[in-house]
Amino acid sequence: MGGQEFRRGLRGVGWTGWCVVLIAAALLAGGCRSNQSTLPASTRIGVVDPQRVLSETNVGKKAKDMLASFAKNRQALIELEEKELRRMEEDFMKAGSVLSANAKREREEQFRRRMAEYQQKVTDLNREVQDKQKDVLDGFRDKIEAMCGKVAKRLELQAIFDRGRGGPTMYFDQAVDVSSQLIEEFNKTYP
Repeated sequence: MGGQEFRRGLRGVGWTGWCVVLIAAALLAGGCRSNQSTLPASTRIGVVDPQRVLSETNVGKKAKDMLASFAKNRQALIELEEKELRRMEEDFMKAGSVLSANAKREREEQFRRRMAEYQQKVTDLNREVQDKQKDVLDGFRDKIEAMCGKVAKRLELQAIFDRGRGGPTMYFDQAVDVSSQLIEEFNKTYP
């Protein structure tokens, strides 16, 4: 009687029921596990201090020297303009007592125009220095990223994070700092 009830129960299951039974059997036989073979057994990371790389590599030192020289040249232009303005002001003060009211107004207006030109020039030169600094540092950052890729492959790291101020790394163990290896690679590539 028990066998007949079982067979009757199986007859009522139908095609969908058999599919569910087969899937359940396959899962039990194969185990319900995800494909974990694509994940690494352990994660290996590194951190790098870009400011240290800039300061301690040959190419970084050259970039800093070039920026300093560029800024110094722009500062020299500003100082020349300042000297010219001071000379103009001194001449006006000396000649102010002998100039007519109309001549005084003309000189004052001329001085104001030169002062406005000077201020605009200072603004333009400062912007030029900032733009140059951004271009040079962005180019250096691109080199750091490329070198990080080489060092990461050599050391078998999955990721290298920026440990500089404002970077995404808030804490790290000194053992994962790869700045020295990156500096070494930089100096080999860019002697």
